[in-house]
Amino acid sequence: MPMVKAPLTIEHGLLGFVRQQPLHGYEIAQRLRATEELGLSWGWKQSQVYAELLHLEQEGYLTSEVETQATRPPRKVFRLTATGDAAFEAWIASPVPHGRDFQLEFPAKLYFAQQEGGDAARALVSRQQEACHAWLAGLRSQEPQHEAGQDYARLVQQFRVSQIETILAWLATCAKQLGAERGAGVA
Repeated sequence: MPMVKAPLTIEHGLLGFVRQQPLHGYEIAQRLRATEELGLSWGWKQSQVYAELLHLEQEGYLTSEVETQATRPPRKVFRLTATGDAAFEAWIASPVPHGRDFQLEFPAKLYFAQQEGGDAARALVSRQQEACHAWLAGLRSQEPQHEAGQDYARLVQQFRVSQIETILAWLATCAKQLGAERGAGVA
């Protein structure tokens, strides 16, 4: 069976750095490392950043040109393409589609959505809350029957429900904080 290529997810966050200005790979890796908020959830090595930048370029989200330097080796400077810009905008506007990816992907989306402005961040949180409510409804509709031998399935189901409830509680905190920032005049 051929391997199916998974769609890009967290990698779109790298486009957010280049969206601000053209950068070379080392600068992007340094910014990622220096951005404490992202470092809490996104611990990539420099080699991973380079590999993902190459992949994003191959997918048409980035272009690059080699820039010569007088006393140093040439460096590859990346720029966002129109396709990359559209992909980035779609990425920060859409909720994380699976609970298993939430911890890694949502904080990165929220970080870049806040860079775009408070409205983008508030919209993202709202869409994610809607998605989580749908996840919860789906799980609750599949609750195991109270039959002998279903104890394990019931425990796993309870665990998954409690994870989503915890995510929803945190998203409510995010919404409240972002709403307070809006009231204080912070975009």
